[in-house]
Amino acid sequence: METVRAYLERKHWELKLLNDGLRNPLDLASPSSVDDVVRSKFQITAALRAEHELHEWKATETAWSHTADPASGPFEFSYDYQRADLTVRGPSFYELDGGCTSTAIYTASGMAAISAVLLASARIVAKADILVLPGSYGETLELIRSFMPHLRIEPLPLPLGDALAPEKSPRILLLDSCSVAGAIEAVLRRDGSGLDLLIFDTTCFAGRSGRIRRVVGWARRHGIALVLVRSHNKLDSLGAEYGRLGSAVFVHGHERPPRAGQWSGLASETRNAVRLLGGAALPAHFPPFAGSAAYWALTKRRVAAILRNGRSSARCFAAEIPALSAQLRFAHGLYVTLRGRRALDEAAARQAAEDMSCELRRAGFPIRHAGSFGFDFAATEWFHDATTDQYSVRVAVPDLPTEVWDDLTAAIARWWGGHQRAGCG
Repeated sequence: METVRAYLERKHWELKLLNDGLRNPLDLASPSSVDDVVRSKFQITAALRAEHELHEWKATETAWSHTADPASGPFEFSYDYQRADLTVRGPSFYELDGGCTSTAIYTASGMAAISAVLLASARIVAKADILVLPGSYGETLELIRSFMPHLRIEPLPLPLGDALAPEKSPRILLLDSCSVAGAIEAVLRRDGSGLDLLIFDTTCFAGRSGRIRRVVGWARRHGIALVLVRSHNKLDSLGAEYGRLGSAVFVHGHERPPRAGQWSGLASETRNAVRLLGGAALPAHFPPFAGSAAYWALTKRRVAAILRNGRSSARCFAAEIPALSAQLRFAHGLYVTLRGRRALDEAAARQAAEDMSCELRRAGFPIRHAGSFGFDFAATEWFHDATTDQYSVRVAVPDLPTEVWDDLTAAIARWWGGHQRAGCG
């Protein structure tokens, strides 16, 4: 259990890390409330972005100035034409075990990263099956169905049985950190030698999560070509949504021909796809405060706090509103979903998220209607389960003191239960 005092002290160090990145640091008092934390954090990150633009005024899309030396904190950039040939040097957002090397291609978002990888796969194979777990990210599945005719979606059942066994056609496994609890562990217990490529969306796991290392180790043991795709706007920016940034990281050194060897050109094809789609990252969106020992220590503590809060909210909703709890156990533990008494559509779920957030915020709780997660406040939004085609309301668990979050969780349960019994939504 983390006290409010301990929480505010930890947040003071987060704000200090951000503020120290400014050439002209802001004069900030120590936070005395959650609202102070949120306001100061977004103010400082806005100042960091503005200062970057003012200082890097020579670094535009075209490298017209020979005196430009574009950088963002520990990240350094070089290019002739930014969209086409951006090269990034800087710290990794992952901690890969020794013996692994990697190639990172940065993009304008997590969806830009996975879109480029999937499109590039058409240059490697004419047709392939792509295996997906229950709970996989809905927009990724929509992308495949809408724009990737060379990929045939094969939903995986749980338990898996022999679902990973080799087939005549190439097999790609899409491993998603937002899948249901237990799904990833079920995969890691199976023999993966029948797979050709593993695409692992790590967005909902901390960059140094042990689960990422376990997946990398599993792929190495079975000789599977591996690419890690990620949105860095969630867990990698201390809850401040610093910039729209994604990446595709190709892990090398463990592929065994002939099955995985054919994918050796995927990184090059992905780079071409990023260039042709115009999906390259913007240097100004790289968080200048990332990579230091202090950054990793603070990120580890805030993700741990979110996970603790996630477990407590799941217990609360299971006890207080079990019939209205849609999914309480995702692999990541970062959010839960609530269902309506009657089936919700997208508009009804969005309105319910807005109404609940507004009413509870007026009552003094740190909650907002926002379409992401990993904040210092609870965030609500509509949610579509691509597996069941049902809509619900997602409650993203925040980094808050235990007492504050427990009170807010109880308030959410009361509000949701009361309004659903009243027939609203």
